[in-house]
Amino acid sequence: MSKLTPTPGQTVGPFYGYALPFNKDNELLAPGSAGSIRLQGTVYDGAGEAIPDAILEIWQPDSEGNVVQRTGSLVRDGYTFTGWGRAAVGNSGVYTFTTVNPGPTEAGAAPFISVAVFARGLMNRLFTRIYLPENEEALAADPLLSSLDPERRSTLIARRDADGGLTWDLRLQGENETVFLDFEGASQ
Repeated sequence: MSKLTPTPGQTVGPFYGYALPFNKDNELLAPGSAGSIRLQGTVYDGAGEAIPDAILEIWQPDSEGNVVQRTGSLVRDGYTFTGWGRAAVGNSGVYTFTTVNPGPTEAGAAPFISVAVFARGLMNRLFTRIYLPENEEALAADPLLSSLDPERRSTLIARRDADGGLTWDLRLQGENETVFLDFEGASQ
């Protein structure tokens, strides 16, 4: 009997187009709804080139800091804030969500949006955060942000657009690589 040689695992992409996207997946609430904003950005690889085949998932509290705790995240009825969304990047590497500015989940905390990234070449999804650029005091006191060098910290803070929306670019490797989080062992 011959000995079997182990083979490497499969990467997480690029095969998303047929199974993961669904109708209005990037709309945590309907565009134009009261308080809605556009969250947008570009996903870049280590060479600084836009990636055309990544998917981002976000989870966040509502504008009051309440975490949605009911089922139905896949239901996009046009008026219910779901707290969860998924966006595939386009051919130019750009993603867009319609969401709200998240509120702090506790007094004095820095509001943030949790992000999971699926992209070609990754052996597993990556986790990170998007912080709002306002409230310097809360940002300075955030345990994650305060543990990072200022240059690395800036990779997690979005820019506020003139229309009130947010722009946050994601860099998978290289210069100005986005800070990614390691949750190893957290579920054990």
